[in-house]
Amino acid sequence: MLDADLTLSRGTLELELTLQVAAGEVVALLGPNGSGKTTTLRAIAGLQPIAAGRVELDGTVLDEPSTHTFVQPSERRIGYVFQDHLLFPRMSVLDNVAFGLRSRGERRATARATATATLERLGLTDLAGARPHELSGGQSQRVALARALATAPRLMLLDEPLASLDATAKAAVRTELRHDLVAVGGPRLLVTHDAVDAAVLADRLVIVEAGRVVQSGTVEEVSTRPASRFVADLLGVDLLSGVGDGRHAVRLASGAVLTLADPVPDGEVSLAVRPRAVALYATRPEGSPRNTWEATVGLVEVDVDRARVQLVGPVPVTAEVTPAAVRELGITTGATVWASVKAVDLVAYER
Repeated sequence: MLDADLTLSRGTLELELTLQVAAGEVVALLGPNGSGKTTTLRAIAGLQPIAAGRVELDGTVLDEPSTHTFVQPSERRIGYVFQDHLLFPRMSVLDNVAFGLRSRGERRATARATATATLERLGLTDLAGARPHELSGGQSQRVALARALATAPRLMLLDEPLASLDATAKAAVRTELRHDLVAVGGPRLLVTHDAVDAAVLADRLVIVEAGRVVQSGTVEEVSTRPASRFVADLLGVDLLSGVGDGRHAVRLASGAVLTLADPVPDGEVSLAVRPRAVALYATRPEGSPRNTWEATVGLVEVDVDRARVQLVGPVPVTAEVTPAAVRELGITTGATVWASVKAVDLVAYER
C-alpha cells in the first residue's frame, strides 16, 4: 500500500495533500493545470523533495524529512511512465525494456530475458527489434509501460499515459492499458485530465485543486455529488445552487422550483443534474412530468453519437440527446423547447 502525506512548495504551488492507494487499486489523480498532479507523482518517486510529511510504501518509509530518511529514486522499486514516454531513440524496444534492469546491475543476458518475457506478456513481442521512431503513439506508450513493469515495481506511477494519442487510437489503447494495469497488481496511481480515461482506467478518483484534495470517491460518487464547479465541469455534470425546503423541493435563484424524490436539506444546497437525465420536447410533454419548463436553446454541440444542448432559462442546464433528436425536434440556437427531468434523477446536498 502507498501512504503519502506531502507538503512542499514549488514556484507558486503550495502542495499539502494526503493520499492512500491500496494494493490492487487503480487511482486516478485529476485536477486543473498547475494543481499539483505531476508534482505529486514526482514527490512519491523521489524526484521532487518534500518539506514535511512522509512517503511510505508497503510499510517502508521512503521519505520523511523529520527523521532525515530519504531513499534514492533508483532504490524505491517504483515504475514511472512519463507523459512523453522517454524511450531511448538509439535502442531497440527490447533494450529499452531491459534498460532499468541493466541499470540495477543485472547481466545483459538476464535483463534481456526478463525484457523478452515482459514484452510477451503485453503482446509486444513482434516489436522487440524496432526503434522508437518506428512505433505508433499507442505502441510507444505500451513499450514505456513494459519498461516500467520489467523491473517488478512495487508501485506504478503513470503521468498522462494517453495524452499523446489521437482520438482514434486512444479508445483502443485505453482498453489495452486497463487490461495491462489489472494484470500488474500492487498500487497504481495515474494522472489524467480526461474524465473518460479516469472512468475506464481507475477504481477511484482523487480530485486536486490548488495543491489540496477536494474530493475522493468512485466515478458514481463524485459525479453524483461534485464538490466544486471544476469537478462538475470535468465530469460533464451541471451544478446548480438553490435553497432547499427541508422536504422535497429546491428553489433556484430564477424562482424555478424543482422537486426531488429524496428529502433535501433545509437551507442552501447544491443540485447536481446529469445531462442525460434531461429530456427535450417540441411542445409541453403530455402527462406533465413534475419538473417541466420552457427553455431557449443556446449552444448546440453535435458529435458522432451524441449532442449536447445548452438550455437558457429558469433552469440553466445542458441536455444530452442523440443527433437524430436534434434533427427531429429542429433544435437550433435560439429555438424554444420544453425540457423535463425526473425527480429521481436529481441530487441535492449541503454546500
